[in-house]
Amino acid sequence: MDLRIFTEPQQGASYDTLRTVAKATEDLGFDAFFRSDHYLPMGSADGLPGPTDAWITLAGLARETRRIRLGTLMTAGTFRVPGVLAIQVAQVDQMSGGRVELGLGAGWFEEEHKAYGIPFPKEKFARLEEQLAIVTGLWETEIGRTFSFDGTYYQLENSPALPKPAQAKLPVLIGGHGPTRTPRLAAQYADEFNVPFASVEISERQFGRVRAAAEAVGRKGSDLVYSNALVVCVGKDDAEIARRAAAIGREVDELKENGLAGSPAEVVDKIGRYAGIGASRIYLQILDLDDLDQLELISSQVQPQLT
Repeated sequence: MDLRIFTEPQQGASYDTLRTVAKATEDLGFDAFFRSDHYLPMGSADGLPGPTDAWITLAGLARETRRIRLGTLMTAGTFRVPGVLAIQVAQVDQMSGGRVELGLGAGWFEEEHKAYGIPFPKEKFARLEEQLAIVTGLWETEIGRTFSFDGTYYQLENSPALPKPAQAKLPVLIGGHGPTRTPRLAAQYADEFNVPFASVEISERQFGRVRAAAEAVGRKGSDLVYSNALVVCVGKDDAEIARRAAAIGREVDELKENGLAGSPAEVVDKIGRYAGIGASRIYLQILDLDDLDQLELISSQVQPQLT
């Protein structure tokens, strides 16, 4: 079971804070550092000092880390045109020495689009399908050949399809709860499928849909990595668990029901239930980025029991 650290910087984090967390992620033996792609805080957070851009952040971290994987859950398709996104991600992959992964989604948070003048089209999912075809098509085109695409929303003519990622196959992540179109897109384009913030039972059903969709297009269901993203709140005792829950504005019982909360033993047990349905990777949503002690506790008392 790979454990990855997943941050939500729109809630309030500078680049320096993210760099500190990423370096701790690497030093403590976690597999990867991922971040969301949002420009407005959610809930009661003030979001200070203001948003950081996902791919600018990852470009900086590509040069300041050496081992961990770097990526997004999920890059909003509404924020970037696919040709430019393909260039950005390929460049950051080169800068990292081949450690980048692209999680790409349709985009959903209308308020942040209004706040920063970003178009919020109705046909987001259909656009996402074309974006995936373009980004992966550009990367897969042989050097010396060109790539063209004539879609409903995007048209490319004789693109040189450069630059290329450092990795021969840069992993693409798709996720979500949609019962039909999402599994179909994952079967066609994804190397990993992620179910965010869902129970074991819901995750098992969605993993099954993706496996069936993969087999329908001639892939093995086991060709994909299956993962979950879950909020985490771990403490050595009840008092520490309660303190960490209060720091992120949540209740302990609710966190135990909907996330990974409790003692290290409780968290290991629940992760085991996700492993039992085929998840091999967990993204630990860290909401208090100043609490590096929690990362150390997970590293020393949770992670060793999962390897």
